[in-house]
Amino acid sequence: MCETCGCGSDEATIHGEHEHVLPDGRVVRHTHHHGEAEHHHHDHGSPDHGHAARTESLEIAVLAKNDEAAARNRELFAQRGLVAVNLMSAPGSGKTLLLEKVLVALRERQTPSFVLEGDQATTRDADRIRKAGVPVLQINTGKGCHLEADMVSRGLAELQVQGGGLLFIENVGNLVCPALFDLGESARVVLFSVTEGEDKPLKYPHMFRSADLVLFTKTDLLPHLDFSLDVARENVASVNPRAAQLEVSARTSDGLDELLSWLDARLASLRAGQVRGRVLAEIE
Repeated sequence: MCETCGCGSDEATIHGEHEHVLPDGRVVRHTHHHGEAEHHHHDHGSPDHGHAARTESLEIAVLAKNDEAAARNRELFAQRGLVAVNLMSAPGSGKTLLLEKVLVALRERQTPSFVLEGDQATTRDADRIRKAGVPVLQINTGKGCHLEADMVSRGLAELQVQGGGLLFIENVGNLVCPALFDLGESARVVLFSVTEGEDKPLKYPHMFRSADLVLFTKTDLLPHLDFSLDVARENVASVNPRAAQLEVSARTSDGLDELLSWLDARLASLRAGQVRGRVLAEIE
């Protein structure tokens, strides 16, 4: 068993591989061969420079492989006239409830929409989305903490999306790893619940630095919380001044029209041939 991430050789994963995050934030993927799992051991505190070099090489290889798949996804989205929106946040920020409200409004506007749901386990969120009358596919990552580009491409093929519209990719609830993996999306939306601390952008800068839009969610709870929107907005701007910021409540639908207008603008840009691929080089 891997003592760092706790997985074993019998774990159901893609091609037998698994990954974990080191204390310094690096993502490592490796494979347990049959019979070797019990002897596999990491000592990340020892000054093993050879091991450190191998770790760095693995990290680069994993991200490079993912970027290649993301580039193919981006081309496919453009060919099919899809605006792919990667929804990311900490667990419990209200992604699924907000998505349900957005999908109902889009259906009333006759805007085609599709959803890929990412979770470690269960089909609970996909079942909820399906009730909104929208094509949806659940992607379960097992012990994985994020979606990857090849998962999205396989999901898109199984979903059999033909026409254009909006493709929502609800990522696994996590403010760390999803920021590192480009899915080929047209836009990244990070949900920031007012039930969290105002310092979240400072603690998780990579996630917020990659966002095109930061959505302050559950704003109907503000009267009951010690949370300063002004401070939170300043913290977002300090790590990512280019990101748009909106406030929304899925419970009351406040701010929903502004969010829909933002999505409409993305669709209009695609139809005008102005959507360009995402650039993540700015993320250090």
